[in-house]
Amino acid sequence: MRLVNRRIGLLFAIFLLLLGAATARATWLGTLGSGHLDERAATQQTQDLDVFARRGTITDRHGVELAVSDDSVTVAANPMQIDNPPAVAAKLAPLLGETESDLVELMSDRTTGFVYLKRKIDPDDGAKVDKLGIDGITTTVEPRRTYPQGALAGQLIGAVGTDNEGLTGIEQHFDEQLHGEDGSRHLVSDALGEAVQIVETKRAEPGEDMQLTIDAALQERVEAVMEDVAATVNPKGATAVVMDPRNGEILSLANYPRVDPNDIGNAEEDARENRAVTTAYEPGSTFKAFTVASAIEAGRITPETRFDLPPELQVADRTIGEAHDRGWANLSTADILAQSSNVGAATIGLKLGSEAFDRWIRRFGFGSTTGVTLSGESPGIVLRPREYSGSSLGNMSIGQGIAVTPLQMAAAYSALANGGVLHQPHVVMGEHDDGKRVISERTSRQVATMLEGVLAAGGTASEAAIDGYTIAGKTGTAEKPDLVNGGYAEGKYFASFLGFAPAKNPQLMVAVMVDEPQGIYYGGEVAAPAFEKIMEFALPYLRIPPD
Repeated sequence: MRLVNRRIGLLFAIFLLLLGAATARATWLGTLGSGHLDERAATQQTQDLDVFARRGTITDRHGVELAVSDDSVTVAANPMQIDNPPAVAAKLAPLLGETESDLVELMSDRTTGFVYLKRKIDPDDGAKVDKLGIDGITTTVEPRRTYPQGALAGQLIGAVGTDNEGLTGIEQHFDEQLHGEDGSRHLVSDALGEAVQIVETKRAEPGEDMQLTIDAALQERVEAVMEDVAATVNPKGATAVVMDPRNGEILSLANYPRVDPNDIGNAEEDARENRAVTTAYEPGSTFKAFTVASAIEAGRITPETRFDLPPELQVADRTIGEAHDRGWANLSTADILAQSSNVGAATIGLKLGSEAFDRWIRRFGFGSTTGVTLSGESPGIVLRPREYSGSSLGNMSIGQGIAVTPLQMAAAYSALANGGVLHQPHVVMGEHDDGKRVISERTSRQVATMLEGVLAAGGTASEAAIDGYTIAGKTGTAEKPDLVNGGYAEGKYFASFLGFAPAKNPQLMVAVMVDEPQGIYYGGEVAAPAFEKIMEFALPYLRIPPD
């Protein structure tokens, strides 16, 4: 009997001990632990989600869609509701294009109630995920940026990141307008992870649409010409700009190599750059037109002024010679420009003087950005007269010792074409300015007439002539500086051609620049033929009548 009583007492003691532990646990859960459990419960059953705004559509001047936002599906998980992450990962990996190990790692994080498994997959794949009916796996629809024309104007248009923020090009520069305003929603789920309540706490506001001045058909043709150039001379890069000199509208801006914004992550970093605004180069002979225009405007010379020119010209420590050997020559200003005489252009620059030279070339916009609404624009490099060495003026007069961008050159040549009025280049329809007079209309006409001689017999680009049209333009072949050892890099050149048509009533300006062409490298052999192909297409396409 005593033994029985002892057993009963022991059992009762154990019962009291367990009751005490349960009471203590309940007390802790109701007081100190309640906040922690409430947090876990809320995490398991409620989620605050971003609602990304639909970006505005980008179109060309005729309404061709260049960048649009369509629906995609984002897949997320609540790790606290997933009992067997490896099994779930095995089912999802083929649909999401992710490795099973990466998905397991994401779904095993029990400290959170929400993780993204894959952003912006195709709606068809999203429907397959839904069909699996996996507890703890949710899908939401969000906009995805796509580029219907592929690589067309890729560097100009740019690209966006995962959260629809602009990374490059137009997408970056106008991100605030295009992006719109993101919203948010509060999602309440039951114990099985099924949504029972969705509250839109902030409405997403779509971004503004944007129409560019670019002509998609012309852009496609210009890019094809750049591809042809690349196939012939295998350059490091190439750029072409087509503008309306009368108002600064950019009709085409092409870069080689091309970049597809739909796959921007796999593009080389250098290729993503819009070389027209980011690349500063020594212009070489194409710059002589501005040396001549400045000297005429300053009253130092006329187109008929004649010069007795030696085979070489010594300027301080620099000997300036011609591209091709010659003896003494008597050339007019027009001859100097048509034959691209280095000695002649340097002589004119020295006659103009440092202060006047600096003042006039800056009026054309050199040494400062054009103001185009594109990110990353370089101002180029233009020394101040106080920074000149003894040979600087002679060098700069022939386009050496100065750095410009393709767009600066295109805009400045447009001023020569447009009666001396410089317009700010722009790529967005509706942007405009009144223009700024940089030289007189008379000087502009005189220089344009002299530039016609470049394409005439005996000029440096006679093969760039186009039947029915009078073209004014200039070739350039510049050695590239050696940024490591100083001086110029052997065998590395920048070939260019800039011109406008019809010469007497210019309505179209084309600039072509080719960086480090292999084999042939003269501007007249590399860039001028590309210029001709672009003009041959653009003039009739834009219904610009012959002279």
